[in-house]
Amino acid sequence: MNAFIQLDPFDLVWGLGMMAIAIGLSSWQGLGLELPLAIATGRTVIQLLVVGFFLGVVFALDNPLAVLAVLLVMLTIAAITARNRIGKKIPRLFWVVFGSIFFCSALTLIYTNLLIIQPETWYQPQYLIPLGGIVLGNAMNGSAIAGERLVSTITSSRLEIETHLSLGATPQQAVAGYRKDAIRAGLIPTLNQMMVVGIVTLPGIITGQLLSGIDPLNAASYQILIMFMIATTNLSTTILVTRGIYRQFFNAQAQLKLP
Repeated sequence: MNAFIQLDPFDLVWGLGMMAIAIGLSSWQGLGLELPLAIATGRTVIQLLVVGFFLGVVFALDNPLAVLAVLLVMLTIAAITARNRIGKKIPRLFWVVFGSIFFCSALTLIYTNLLIIQPETWYQPQYLIPLGGIVLGNAMNGSAIAGERLVSTITSSRLEIETHLSLGATPQQAVAGYRKDAIRAGLIPTLNQMMVVGIVTLPGIITGQLLSGIDPLNAASYQILIMFMIATTNLSTTILVTRGIYRQFFNAQAQLKLP
């Protein structure tokens, strides 16, 4: 296996040439994307360099509090982002999303860490931070898609829901179909990715491991594990998020209330 080729700052300058080409193409075609591309380029460079430096410090510390602090920051940002995409008017939505992502991601990470990977220490940042970031990011996207779908469907289906309630249905029964559709919508990106992984695309983890010189079969094994983690976490998170969301649309008398 060939040695890992490290990139120096001069290599990244050459990399910026690709973004210069993209900005030039946008200008040539009159797309008006020059400024957004330039801003996105700057943010990408700054954010990833800062993250790289910060994670280097955390890895060097090898301290459980530092690792948990990083995961807590990731979790909080994921919950805020998903909440903003679903809707800010729904009461206690942040805590619904935060609790759902935390509970489901924690179970998946504990299961994976203790039963499968079994690192020397449970908080080993080499494993816990990358796996936690992947799981949290995908749980954020899944809950945002499912939550947004459920909120928009309930809002646009007021008459149908109230008809079900008037006929004796419980709130859970009245929105059961909408909730199932929302959960399926939240899981579609994950299912699509699992269907074509390795055939159409090579995900980031397997690509990174191949670039670092890891044996391809070992890299593939880790990617299989990660896809299973993502699927389980996304499904359980969307189930909890949609349950928490629909409950916010009904009062104690089981009457529909729109925020």
